[in-house]
Amino acid sequence: MTQINAYIRFNGNCREAMTFYKECLGGELTMQTVEGTPIENHMPANAKKNILHSTLVKDNLVLLGSDMTGPEGLQRGNGISLCLDCSSEEEIYSCYEKLSAGGLATHPLEDAFWGGKFGDLVDKFGNSWLLNYSKQQ
Repeated sequence: MTQINAYIRFNGNCREAMTFYKECLGGELTMQTVEGTPIENHMPANAKKNILHSTLVKDNLVLLGSDMTGPEGLQRGNGISLCLDCSSEEEIYSCYEKLSAGGLATHPLEDAFWGGKFGDLVDKFGNSWLLNYSKQQ
């Protein structure tokens, strides 16, 4: 089923924040660092312990977080993205095309190392979107 979740970006304190949210909300928290992933060798040494992706799940609640930001760094307005998990490859392409119309296709859809399709964009209203389709669904 298509679903939308909040994706919060942090400035190096994702682990601390997501742990805090877990303490407040309960649920199961998973975190993946930059270290040990295919992008590790493209990152500065001080970024290897940063959180590439984290997920807090409790029942229907899904909160996502990361220390990863674009080259502009963390700025007011880019701290939260809407993450759209699509249910098919056709759907992700359709949504990406429609949402990016009049906006900025910042990261075109491509195969991701975790076995899915991924891309991001800023819509014509200035909102950041992350689109994902996991082929294992």
